[in-house]
Amino acid sequence: MKVGRSGIQRPSLRSTFIETMTLTPSQICFGLSEQLDQQSFSCFLQLAGRREFADILSRRLSEQEIHAFVDFFTGILKRNFSEEEYHRLFLQYEHGHPHHPEGTE
Repeated sequence: MKVGRSGIQRPSLRSTFIETMTLTPSQICFGLSEQLDQQSFSCFLQLAGRREFADILSRRLSEQEIHAFVDFFTGILKRNFSEEEYHRLFLQYEHGHPHHPEGTE
């Protein structure tokens, strides 16, 4: 942060640019700053979520690799999301977990 003439702190132009820019795959990099790591990771996850990529990778992984990845990823989700966030953001349920009356599934 820089302090302007008025004495009010304002972010530097460089940090403002990093906070607002959208990365392309060629701009992904890790280890330079927390903000850039977060943006790079977001871009990385979006690339990994593409249907064609997911279909091909899922066919190439062994059963053991699939289980290890799912265990690791769901562990991260459990540590960082509430149950409501998990259902809304990851599973994309609008109103949390859909509850089915017993015996109607």
